[in-house]
Amino acid sequence: MEMKEMRGVYCDTLLTLAEDDERIMVLEADLMKASGTMPFKQRFPERAVDVGVAEANLVGVAAGLSAAGKIPFAATFGCFASRRVFDQFFISANYAKLNVKLVGTDPGISAAFNGGTHMPFEDIGLMRMIPDLTILEPSDPVSLKALVKQCAEHYGCTYMRLHRKAVQPLYAEDAAFTLGKGKVLKDGTDVTIIALGAILVPEAIKASAMLKEQGINAAVIDMHTVKPLDEDLVLTYAKKTGAIVTAENHQIAGGLGAAVANLLSTRLPTPMAMVGIHDEFGQVGTQDWLQAYYKLTAEEIVRKALSIRRKS
Repeated sequence: MEMKEMRGVYCDTLLTLAEDDERIMVLEADLMKASGTMPFKQRFPERAVDVGVAEANLVGVAAGLSAAGKIPFAATFGCFASRRVFDQFFISANYAKLNVKLVGTDPGISAAFNGGTHMPFEDIGLMRMIPDLTILEPSDPVSLKALVKQCAEHYGCTYMRLHRKAVQPLYAEDAAFTLGKGKVLKDGTDVTIIALGAILVPEAIKASAMLKEQGINAAVIDMHTVKPLDEDLVLTYAKKTGAIVTAENHQIAGGLGAAVANLLSTRLPTPMAMVGIHDEFGQVGTQDWLQAYYKLTAEEIVRKALSIRRKS
């Protein structure tokens, strides 16, 4: 299957939803071209709002529109969607129990040349502290399309990390997804790799193939929804394989790995390792260079899996 630009799929999905539901609106903070939502503005100019370089106001306007019965999808770079607007999103949207769909683009190293100031390694950690918030990161165009639709159907605030660039589809077009439920990409018996996002899920698949060459049968789970975590699936595979490796384009503190560790430590203590950012800031570089520098690679997943996997 051909590669598809994720931001294009995001906009196309919103256009499809908006054709049938006049409540769907798009909000931007002077990044409509970057987010890929210009076609939405051209098709529905009265339902597209650009507040300018004013991210806190972006969330405030989205909250007001939600209170008026609209379903606002508000997007900006992930660093702004988390750090800069945290209080507004916490109070005006979540505490008020409204229906704001906040989208943070360019998560983690995908910010690339925008550098350390624009490289959100901590956004999931911040958002996980907000009660009742749904947090997700689709891994490919197919999962993105399905999960955006489910976000629109779900009443309540959501935070979605959106990889903007083109990626290879991992799933068939008819693949089914459920918000809050992980997707098993490959079954296994010796170790489970639980991965997140468009960078690390493909690396997890590669790692599984590399482990197979060494006679190790690794399961791979695309945990596209970080909160609520699919606890039943994690516990099932922890019991089945006896070892868990998490992989994410985010700080291991507060992210997917922390969520899985919190669960396992209280319900089913299991050998575990984490691949992710280890208490570091971002920096300028190509995505490939950054991926190698921070060891967000299949090779690192394999190394961690070999250190903890169950030996038969």
